[in-house]
Amino acid sequence: MILVALLVLASVQVALFEEYIIPDNIDIDDILKNDRLLKNYVNCVLDKGNCTPEGERLKKAIPESLQNGCSKCNDKVKEGTKKVIHHLIEKKPDMWKELEARYDPNGDYKKKYKDLIEKEGLAI
Repeated sequence: MILVALLVLASVQVALFEEYIIPDNIDIDDILKNDRLLKNYVNCVLDKGNCTPEGERLKKAIPESLQNGCSKCNDKVKEGTKKVIHHLIEKKPDMWKELEARYDPNGDYKKKYKDLIEKEGLAI
């Protein structure tokens, strides 16, 4: 789902034992408050800029997470993903549109996760 796609920025995930986790040294709130950091992560996953190791792992996790409903995500990752998605849609719509164009160009995931998107109260 597009929500999971931004598992993306919120999550800065690491594949470990077949589960995506947010490393303890990553604070999603700090990333969302810092436009430079957020833009760097977005540019990384859009192949428009350099990636940190966490950004690379995140970029690799997005397609699989979209396909399988984030089945490898723990609860912390899912909550972080929701936080990031809400932030992007509500406060950074241009970034959201770029991510959407990259990871869901035909709207397939938007359709697939329609119920979840509505449950979250997101207007996308």
